[in-house]
Amino acid sequence: MKKSGNALQRKPVRIRYIVQAAFFVLVAVTATVSALNEKGIIIPFFKGVSLHGICPFGGVVSFYQLFTIGTLTKKVHESSVVLAVIGLLSALLMGPVICGWICPFGTFQQWLSGIGKRLFGRKYNTFVPRKLDRVLRFLRYGVLAWVLYMTAITGKLIFQDYDPYYALFNFWTGDVAVTGYIALALVILLSLFVERPFCKYACPFGALLGIFNLFRIFGIRRNAPTCISCKACNRACPMNIDVMAGKAVKDHQCITCFECTSEAACPVPATVEMTALPAITKDHEREGGAK
Repeated sequence: MKKSGNALQRKPVRIRYIVQAAFFVLVAVTATVSALNEKGIIIPFFKGVSLHGICPFGGVVSFYQLFTIGTLTKKVHESSVVLAVIGLLSALLMGPVICGWICPFGTFQQWLSGIGKRLFGRKYNTFVPRKLDRVLRFLRYGVLAWVLYMTAITGKLIFQDYDPYYALFNFWTGDVAVTGYIALALVILLSLFVERPFCKYACPFGALLGIFNLFRIFGIRRNAPTCISCKACNRACPMNIDVMAGKAVKDHQCITCFECTSEAACPVPATVEMTALPAITKDHEREGGAK
């Protein structure tokens, strides 16, 4: 019975893994077909398919040009704008679900973390000192500001030349800049020591979506009275968030992966779970802090 209960608890998290794999395959196929189309090799039913057309961040960086002169940034499709709006609305509702469930590059880093965990065991994802880590986590907001500014003044996808995500799915096409290959190599190397290093320190889209964690409608909430202070939720979090620090997780790095919840890591039912989040003051958060 115990095993059956554990199996049921893990079910939502396993569904996430399936969804992640499905989107990874979808993006890989799209990138391949797009590259073949550019070489004149047309695949039936896939004519006009483009990796840029399914990238919501392309829509985000096009907002300024779209609202000022009514056109899209070069290479960006109308579908990207639609996906960008959907992504922002979903973040308002449930936080960065795109990061935790859909983004194929986040999934890629997650898979690499499996190698790191085998190499270093419990030491994995603890190598960066906390004080340094807190500073590094704000670098991605600098990247976001730079990308938005440069894209606005040039009308081009500036970040493409530095984007490890683009490099991963186009490494064989010859359309990737040297800086993109370097960025991808760095992410692969760092992923053996730090879980989701690009998501934590450099992803501009993740930075934007992370802001919604401060006022999202549904989020991860900890039930302090039933919490046994085992810190299983903290250890399970790929983003190194101190889940036990308050009644609700409002950290800008949460990716809504559910790894910390009672459906996955927490051994006590209905203690860490997704629920509607009321406005929580700092005083209330301190009351619900770690015991």
